[in-house]
Amino acid sequence: MLALSIYLQTLWHAGVGDWTRAHDLIQDEPGKDAALLHAYLHRVEGDQWNADYWYRKAGESRPDASLEEEWESLVGRFL
Repeated sequence: MLALSIYLQTLWHAGVGDWTRAHDLIQDEPGKDAALLHAYLHRVEGDQWNADYWYRKAGESRPDASLEEEWESLVGRFL
């Protein structure tokens, strides 16, 4: 059986529309990768200020892409 990383679990829940579960999984995880996913989730939520805070913590800027494109890019990154 294949175990998904916390990052892919988060993206899976986000992908099926379970924002709360996705956020609960990643919100207390350390590191830049977790901060990036946290940023994405707040972007999905529509909280751009909070999203930008988490993008900065991840050492990245908010992408100039749709949410769907960003989700696909993140899945590819964590596969």
